[in-house]
Amino acid sequence: MQYTLEEMYGLKDKVCIVTGAGRGIGREVAAGLASIGAHAVLVDISQPLLDEALQEFAERGLQGFAVATDITSEASVDAMTAAVVQKYGQIDGLVNCAGVTYLEEQQDFDIDKFKWVIDINLTGTMICCKSVSKYMLEKKSGRIVNISSVRGSQGKAKFSAYAASKGAINNLTRSIAVEFAPHNINVNAVAPIFTLTDINKDILDQKEAYNWVMSRLPKGRLCEKHLLVGPIAFLLSPCSDFVTGQILHVDGGWMAG
Repeated sequence: MQYTLEEMYGLKDKVCIVTGAGRGIGREVAAGLASIGAHAVLVDISQPLLDEALQEFAERGLQGFAVATDITSEASVDAMTAAVVQKYGQIDGLVNCAGVTYLEEQQDFDIDKFKWVIDINLTGTMICCKSVSKYMLEKKSGRIVNISSVRGSQGKAKFSAYAASKGAINNLTRSIAVEFAPHNINVNAVAPIFTLTDINKDILDQKEAYNWVMSRLPKGRLCEKHLLVGPIAFLLSPCSDFVTGQILHVDGGWMAG
């Protein structure tokens, strides 16, 4: 199928769900997609954060549709996807941005916290992929982008839960990609380095940790939220029609060093 350049790089009228859109990377990605013509669906467990995000959208001249959702609950996610289909009649893209972290030394690691991280980061991603793909399979078209991390490929002390969840997301992405490829549904992941968000603030506020991160970054600067919008938009667009099962590192050269 032939596309114009505008069609290749655009997402006009595409319905794209973004989880974790109440703040951080998710909110920035949702706004970025809305700015290039997509119908952005903001999903988060916190209604107040969603209200705040929609207010920011309005101030930026953008439109969005918000649905408060617990991504660890199949019933909640299924209700969200049904609401999206009822409003728009379709789902074209899913970006799984929702995520948490908890750091602790292995011997002292709180198992309940381990389960919490896995439940949100990994199981939540799986549930959203399962629910949304039902509609994508019906139309034999769709794009899914999961948010991984460089920690999905590299271990680090105290990151047992987070690294495990992101490593699992990488292989979840590959497995679903293989399964869905015959149905014209592409599944990829974006793996950033430490990004300037609330989730990383406590880590990066520690001078020793900050200096270590900066010493490893060939780019010499931290990733900012808006720098993830382009790669994600690419993976949602017709440009990436033959790209599936990939883990795209947006890391300033971290993995190459």
